Amino acid sequence: MSKYKIAWLPGDGIGKETMEAAKIVLDKLKFNAEYIHGDIGWEFWKKEGNALPKRTTEMMKKTDAGLFGAITSKPKQEAEKELDPALKGKGYEYYSPIVQMRQEFDLHTNLRPCKAYPGNPLNYKEGIDLVIFRENTEGMYCGVEFYPIPEKVFDVLDRHHPKMKKFRDKGIENIAMSMRIMTKQSCTRIVKNAFEYAKKYDRRSVTVVDKPNVLRETGGLIIRTARRVAQDYPDIELRETNIDAQCMWLIKNPTDYEILVAENLFGDILSDLSAQLVGGLGFACAGNIGDGYAVFEPTHGSAPKYTGQNKANPIASILASKMMLDWLGETEKAKILEDAVAEVIKEGKCRTYDMGGNNTTQEMAGVIAEKI
Repeated sequence: MSKYKIAWLPGDGIGKETMEAAKIVLDKLKFNAEYIHGDIGWEFWKKEGNALPKRTTEMMKKTDAGLFGAITSKPKQEAEKELDPALKGKGYEYYSPIVQMRQEFDLHTNLRPCKAYPGNPLNYKEGIDLVIFRENTEGMYCGVEFYPIPEKVFDVLDRHHPKMKKFRDKGIENIAMSMRIMTKQSCTRIVKNAFEYAKKYDRRSVTVVDKPNVLRETGGLIIRTARRVAQDYPDIELRETNIDAQCMWLIKNPTDYEILVAENLFGDILSDLSAQLVGGLGFACAGNIGDGYAVFEPTHGSAPKYTGQNKANPIASILASKMMLDWLGETEKAKILEDAVAEVIKEGKCRTYDMGGNNTTQEMAGVIAEKI
């Protein structure tokens, strides 16, 4: 009998290929799991009007964790054009399935390690070892948006904030609004998780990144919360930076930072920037972690132009598997896996196209499995 049940969510494009590569490595580790396929991705949006059908989330509730491949996402109007003609005009709206998962399972913490493995020809600098904590359920990605903005909503905002008046002359039918909503509870949780990680792994500093001089209420909330939480961790330095300056400093002095914590949008920006410092999205993995469930993923997209070519770098998916093993308590297997990845990168004999080589997705997985 399998020890674990894993929701297997390959999704679109190269996600299917890199997930197959991760499976090669997990099998070599003798990871005792049953992988249960879940329908997810663009084809289900087109056929059913939902990229994450309810049957998939119901299946996930019966598993221990999820592994996710990649997703194709398109803007609202483009997504509507690709719907089955029988579904058009019936009120279906495209909503990213990974965002849906984060909301439905309250996967509040997005954990993104960005490590420069020695020997990677794509490293910006050696010695980079960043971990980003991104709040996953609120902020600019909370999903509260309007276009056009309903008149009643505009009137309420107009009554309560003087800066709304200048928009009335534009015509409320011309206004689009996306709201950044943050709560003290979620700010506390993400900052505390960052400090707990720093304490567990002997990190010396936590840097909270926002823009409180402009986004005074929401930015001010996370900064005040971080200062309060930091008082319980006197041995760990709290730093505060603005998102624009932080992006500059990550390029200038990336080894000065150990843990960054931010709301959803700013955490997303920091994560991709940091990923490029350590080789690009082919090396970038993430965990979407809640109190009792988690979904792990490479952070790259579905890359349609490379689909079926067996050339995508699977290391991000393999490292996502490593994160899953850690979360499940399989720390010995996780270390063996990461050591194998690090050794293959350092040797430099097997390299996918992004690394300047011509090895295939499956070949990279096979070489890592051999090291195991």
